[in-house]
Amino acid sequence: MCGISFAFLIALEGLSAYMLKHHSVTYRRVSQQLNRAVGARPAGPGEPASVVMIGNSLFLEGVQVDRLQELTSKRLRIYPIFLEATGYYDWLYGLRRIFRLGARPQVVVVQLEANSLLWNRVRTEYSPMLFFDTPDLLHVSSDLGLGHTAESSLLLAHWSAFSSTHSIIRTQILRHTIPHFTDLFTLLIQAQRPTTLGPDTEEVAEARLKTLRDLCEAHGAKMILLAPPVPSSENAVRKLISIAQGIGVSTLVPIDPNTLSARHYEPDVLHLNSEGAALFTYAIARISDQFL
Repeated sequence: MCGISFAFLIALEGLSAYMLKHHSVTYRRVSQQLNRAVGARPAGPGEPASVVMIGNSLFLEGVQVDRLQELTSKRLRIYPIFLEATGYYDWLYGLRRIFRLGARPQVVVVQLEANSLLWNRVRTEYSPMLFFDTPDLLHVSSDLGLGHTAESSLLLAHWSAFSSTHSIIRTQILRHTIPHFTDLFTLLIQAQRPTTLGPDTEEVAEARLKTLRDLCEAHGAKMILLAPPVPSSENAVRKLISIAQGIGVSTLVPIDPNTLSARHYEPDVLHLNSEGAALFTYAIARISDQFL
């Protein structure tokens, strides 16, 4: 009986690994982006500067990378790493990993947005497999103050494809079995209030920005914070800009959210649609000389 159960677990893990690597669009996209970013090197004379861009779905949906590369091809060579539902700790350990593997971009562009910067969690479905090396896991657990159960789950998510993806499978089942599941998810997103920065959170934000800045500078890269046009976040963005400038980090706001209307956003009124993304992408290209 134990032998049958063990064989079943091995088969389940093997099937999960196969499905993840061959049928997960997200896994394939991010793993390819990471591999390309590892190859980022300083530009030679007359060559475009190497730029790693890292962020979550606000960049994934809002930045048309191919178009941005086309518009800036003489100045920049862009290496995006965009994974949905990620924040500070995902990006910190993701950057540490690509630097450890040899990436040497001249510029690192990090998404500037208060909610993501202040998150005290990581995305457990993909980050443990893609962004963390084995020694990182204990550091992540310590940073997040995880208990033994949560720490064990993180370790499993790093080593096991099934543990890393079972929640994704559950979400897909719900999406196909519950009517209007996507609409319900949109309502949950709309109910989230933008993060406001008080004295305590300002200290946290400053410490995290310093950590990212120091990491980039230690590997010869200039760090830039770039703000996506998130509605109702102007006050938080202004405070973050002030904090960043106070510690010597460049910040860019390519487009004022007040210049956009509801027709530029998806129904969640958070992510840009194709029309809004085109405007945001062009705005980034227009100020891209400030990357250097």
